[in-house]
Amino acid sequence: MRSIQAQRLTSLPPYLFAELDRKRSEARARGVDVIDLGIGDPDRPTPPAIVEALVAAARDPRNHRYPSYQGMRAFRVAAADYMNRRFGVTLDPDTEICALIGSKEGIAHAALALVEPDDSVLVPSPGYPVYRAATIFAGGNPVAMPLTAENGFLPDFDVIKKVVASRATVMYLNYPNNPTGAVADLPFYARALEFAAEHNITVLHDAAYAEMGFDGYRAPSILQVPGAMDRAVEFHSLSKTFNMTGWRLGFVAGNAAIVGAIGRVKTNVDSGVFDAVQHAGIAALGLDDSVIDGIVEVYRRRRDVVLAGLRAAGIQVPPVRATFYVWFPAPGGNSALFASRMLEEAGIVITPGIGFGAEGEGFCRIALCQETDRLAEAMTRLAKL
Repeated sequence: MRSIQAQRLTSLPPYLFAELDRKRSEARARGVDVIDLGIGDPDRPTPPAIVEALVAAARDPRNHRYPSYQGMRAFRVAAADYMNRRFGVTLDPDTEICALIGSKEGIAHAALALVEPDDSVLVPSPGYPVYRAATIFAGGNPVAMPLTAENGFLPDFDVIKKVVASRATVMYLNYPNNPTGAVADLPFYARALEFAAEHNITVLHDAAYAEMGFDGYRAPSILQVPGAMDRAVEFHSLSKTFNMTGWRLGFVAGNAAIVGAIGRVKTNVDSGVFDAVQHAGIAALGLDDSVIDGIVEVYRRRRDVVLAGLRAAGIQVPPVRATFYVWFPAPGGNSALFASRMLEEAGIVITPGIGFGAEGEGFCRIALCQETDRLAEAMTRLAKL
């Protein structure tokens, strides 16, 4: 008898964050005071101006109908203005930007738009699990690009070239990086695009954490590199920057043909972003930089608490210049075992590195999405293990 599930699902491991959710719920049901440092879900509220924009737009009956598949032009103009103001990149809002139901949706649909069956797709490992899953859904073959501490958690294109470059058609990149917190500069992006041009590879850059930089660091955009618009797009998310994870809003920007292909998939599988949410997004993208600076400053203070706690416990952690994650060596080297001990013996949820790919083994990730007193309590519990 044929299985109810499609064969492609057998190639997928259980979704990492759904598993963390289940284990956290089980611990709480046992009465454990759980400190959840597992999922990168901002705990602070969305800025009031964004909420007020949504409320006003939701009351307008003109926004109660089907939205544009590509997104409201006013939202796409706001996104183009943001890209120009922040990165000095000029984009056509009519052809080079498309609204997304969160960047995750666009990252996944990009594979359906660009990957043929049996194509090789270069995915960072450790990396956001959606890159691999999207490739499998599209019938492609995900090929790991190892990110190692020795190389600053950047892919080594000389190594990749020798192994699989000739068979690859798409490459996912993500900086500032989840889960490692690593950062990339414009010379790195130039090298990545040179490599991609040499092998006719399309580049999909996930820039969800572009605004999450500390100590004066400001992330560049891959689209700043001359020639990037020939083969690259960049995914931006309002989720982390503006505490809007539940709102599901982002955009893809860059090469018109790639943006158009993603948009064509979307016209067949979803009906766009609620216009009221896009009005809220316009308000968010137009906020003064001081609002973003205030949100980032919260994470900087939290980062400092966690780094001090880990180092006091004898765990050596490199500086964290971006994202709201701390990526650290798992004592004993087995990330799943250490994460299990943290939950069972200390009531702390962290993410084992193995869940982000084989090259993530030996590390764990802490998300800085709790107040400083709870983070300090977590570090105290960890030190007692």
